[in-house]
Amino acid sequence: MDFNVKKLASDAGVFFSRAMQFTEEKLGQAEKTELDAHFENLLARADYTKNWTEKILRQTEVLLQPNPSARVEEFLYEKLDRKVPSRVTNGELLAQYMTEAASDFGPGTPYGKTLIKVGETQRRLGAAERDFIHSASLNFLTPLRNFLEGDWRTISKERRILQNRRLDLDACKARLKKAKAAEAKAACEGDAVPDFQETRPRNYVLSASASALWSDEVEKAEHELRLTQTEFDRQAEVTRLLLEGISSTHVNHLRCLHEFVESQTNYYAQCYQYMLELQKQLGSSKGEIFSGTFVGNAESTSPPAAATSPPAVGAATLPAVPTIPVVPTIVGVPNTVAEGVLNPNEVKPPASGTRKARVLYDYEAADSTELALLADEMITVYSLPGMDPDWLIGERGNQKGKVPVTYLELLS
Repeated sequence: MDFNVKKLASDAGVFFSRAMQFTEEKLGQAEKTELDAHFENLLARADYTKNWTEKILRQTEVLLQPNPSARVEEFLYEKLDRKVPSRVTNGELLAQYMTEAASDFGPGTPYGKTLIKVGETQRRLGAAERDFIHSASLNFLTPLRNFLEGDWRTISKERRILQNRRLDLDACKARLKKAKAAEAKAACEGDAVPDFQETRPRNYVLSASASALWSDEVEKAEHELRLTQTEFDRQAEVTRLLLEGISSTHVNHLRCLHEFVESQTNYYAQCYQYMLELQKQLGSSKGEIFSGTFVGNAESTSPPAAATSPPAVGAATLPAVPTIPVVPTIVGVPNTVAEGVLNPNEVKPPASGTRKARVLYDYEAADSTELALLADEMITVYSLPGMDPDWLIGERGNQKGKVPVTYLELLS
């Protein structure tokens, strides 16, 4: 291999000079060229941008893919410039298990039917999650990664060059200072009157020659200083332009952040819609699942459809459980019951068909027709014709009133 010995020696000399300058600066034995305050602020802002971009990128990757092994696999595929294989989401895997379980339990059984419905919803949730991950990776993670692997590497490279130019500049300043000091010393020695009686009269000639040599050295140092100053100024300007470009990076990242939030909003909205649909499906089949399980008047007829009373404040609007016993006749209740106006205090409990229930949550009565509830207490409940299916009549001692079904656990 052909080596350029002169270039190698020159590079080694430059490296040694920079190392000496850097060491003396750290020890406080050499002066350092300081950058202006605006430039220092640009450097600090660039460092903040790089550090926080890395943290946001890493944590977003954890959010989208909590499995560290999967993240490492995706990283390796990316570095090898290969397409990441499609991976089944957790929701899709759960949907597969539920569907297979329904086949074994019997798709016609209540449990099997419910497993199929829930599994289909989990599959849709998994597909929505896959779309969200793809959108977030493309519109948010990719721009952040491109900045760190592209623009920031360029900025770091130019900053290292600027640092080297500054060390060269300060080293030239130090050499010029030493040369001028030596020249002044040689000039003082040359101004002395020579003693021609001394045994070595040639010292005067040597002193004059040294002064001339140091003068040449000063001129050479000044020339090198001008060159290094020009290179330093040019590199400082290049680095300044790159650092000012960080403002454009912030604008781009802001746009990407808005797109990420929009994707996340759409994802959660889809999930909410899917779960609402599933809740309605399960509510409509709830009567079939629990049919015949109520202890009470099995011969009582189903209540006729009627207008509903106002819903409970803060209660979830779930479909009714039609297994609550119904009073066939109501003593003392006016005909306005069919129109949705019901006064529980005017009705009498049925002779048979009541049921015990445990209160799940505290409930504050909205008006005098409702019964306030305390969590974990036991009450007696029954239904009346014309009532909203989401409500029951509850009794606790001498107190009576409407109670929401969703706050109760019906007991056998």
